[in-house]
Amino acid sequence: MTFPFLPLLPLVVIAAGLVLIMIGLALRRSHRLTFALTLAAILGALGSLAVLLPLVPCRVGLLLLFDGLALFASGLVLAAGLVVAVLSYDYLKGREGRPEEFYLLLLGALLGALVLVASSHFVSFFLGLEILSISLYPMIAYLRDRPSTTEAAVKYLITAGASSAFLLFGMAIIYGLTGTMEFPGIGRSMGGVDQGQLMMPVAMVLLIIGMGFKLGLVPFHLWTPDVYEGAPAPVTAFIATVSKGAVFALVLRYFTGVSLPDHPALLAVFLIVAVASMFVGNLLALFQNNIKRLLAYSSIAHFGYLLVAFMSAGALRVSAVTYYLTAYFVTTLGAFGVVTLLSTGEGDADRIEDYEGLFGRRPWLAGVFTVMLLSLAGLPLTAGFMAKAYVVAAGVGSALWLPVLTLVVTSGVGLFYYLRVVAALFREPGAAGKGAGEGLSGPVVALKGKVVMAVLFVLLIWWGVYPAGLLTVISLIGIGR
Repeated sequence: MTFPFLPLLPLVVIAAGLVLIMIGLALRRSHRLTFALTLAAILGALGSLAVLLPLVPCRVGLLLLFDGLALFASGLVLAAGLVVAVLSYDYLKGREGRPEEFYLLLLGALLGALVLVASSHFVSFFLGLEILSISLYPMIAYLRDRPSTTEAAVKYLITAGASSAFLLFGMAIIYGLTGTMEFPGIGRSMGGVDQGQLMMPVAMVLLIIGMGFKLGLVPFHLWTPDVYEGAPAPVTAFIATVSKGAVFALVLRYFTGVSLPDHPALLAVFLIVAVASMFVGNLLALFQNNIKRLLAYSSIAHFGYLLVAFMSAGALRVSAVTYYLTAYFVTTLGAFGVVTLLSTGEGDADRIEDYEGLFGRRPWLAGVFTVMLLSLAGLPLTAGFMAKAYVVAAGVGSALWLPVLTLVVTSGVGLFYYLRVVAALFREPGAAGKGAGEGLSGPVVALKGKVVMAVLFVLLIWWGVYPAGLLTVISLIGIGR
């Protein structure tokens, strides 16, 4: 007996978790119970991926395709959601207001991300994107006592609405030209439509603009530092990983059937965006004194690095992107995890001065933060180094000399501002930062937070020293085939 809807099991588990939490809140409000149900839903969805492994690749109608890429990206998204949920518990527990609805929004955003990574049709693409975005708006503004969160949510709402308009307009034009909204059909039709057609390049540019907004790529990046700074620290971690990672997986799937070297104009657009993102992201990060804004500009640069692998040819493109995304998820969750654990009810620990002398008070947390920053910089013995090496290999293999050279140069620039933060960890707090520095010793880090940070730390070093393990997983799942 076959079960055609069995591939939907992860989505069904998350949706069931949403319903159970709503029923539970109607009967009795309990932060601990809501948190437990959230963890159960996410862990259940992660476990259901093992059931799907023998079935891939398989389709659910015309809208969803569950293949190796969808399975791997779903695992990344759910694992990141689990980390954010654990970090959010103690972060929200000491604050005024009711924290239970936060987990409803978190599961809703995860549901949208799962739809995105499996989308093979414009309808499921837009549906997943809107489910994700609509959940993110209130998550960003969840701490109503902070004016900065409301401002960040409004900025994200406006930019997300604008990007959705670009996407819809581009989708409409492509559908009018090709007569299909399925990604494989669009890829097959592009070769014929592109000849002498002006509207197809216009439609592709509109799609790239919309996706560029979602990914925070230059020149569509202006919302990124403001939203990162204003949002609560766990939400910032979620946006930087789950939201952006799901969209990038969707972009990779959409252009899988399109050979970029066969479309020089399209390749040129991606090349300009990648080079600009690497330069602008790293150069603007040099002037930041706020950790969350610094990491925001850093994320802009990192997705510029990802575009180098994306523009390369062959199966290595998909493998390099998935490896880099995995390393980026681990390091970014670890960095924002430290910010979350050190934040208090008075505000997030987001100034560089807040971290002065941290090594003397909490050496283990300072050590974890140091390794995370060094991985973002791409130094050896970390997963970040191997990820960049893999991207460079993909770029060199496709003769993408300009973006590869830009990656190498801007990575050297990025090393400066990462080491600037590392130096603050070992520096005695000055007069301006002493009060904030003493405040960092206030929050008691719960066992859950310590375990999460320890796991992220081990993965970061393990994949930096022994990358073959992750590469084997990517190969077994069949990503890129």
